[in-house]
Amino acid sequence: MKGTADCDEAELVRRITRGDRAAFDELYRRTSPWLAVRLRRRCSDEDVVADVLQETYLAVWRAAGSYAGSVTDGSAVGWLWTIAANRLVDAFRRRARQERVPAVSLVERTAPAAEDEVLAHRVDQDLEQALLRLPPELRQVMQAMVLDDLSVRQTAALLSMPEGTVKTRARRARIALREALS
Repeated sequence: MKGTADCDEAELVRRITRGDRAAFDELYRRTSPWLAVRLRRRCSDEDVVADVLQETYLAVWRAAGSYAGSVTDGSAVGWLWTIAANRLVDAFRRRARQERVPAVSLVERTAPAAEDEVLAHRVDQDLEQALLRLPPELRQVMQAMVLDDLSVRQTAALLSMPEGTVKTRARRARIALREALS
């Protein structure tokens, strides 16, 4: 029986099916750098890439039999990429669902915050109403950049979004405010 270094990827997957940890380690050593590069081309979030890599190799360990037991024309590396691509799509879907879930206030506010009271008196009524009519995502950006005097970079970090998105939303908010006040 030849060592794992002499096996091709398909043979490594067949060995993984039998619980061969050395074969799994060899497959990971050969394919993880390449797989990480491909995932990074599709996702810039290193945490997501790391999670997808982990989920992919866990799936390989658990489901090696589905590849090894099937008669396919595809390569083991192609099978591995299919698993990783599906896990990446799942990660994007999870992120989208989390972003759609509205934030729930854990503390009931019985009185308005002091800064809200000051702003209500300082900001003219028309502008206040125009700000309140903005969609929440535009209002958040305006509050961070104008009221809190944060830079684009700081706002992007605070709201967990790309800087380009912050700039676009700030522009859209300014246009909407200009139209509401004219």
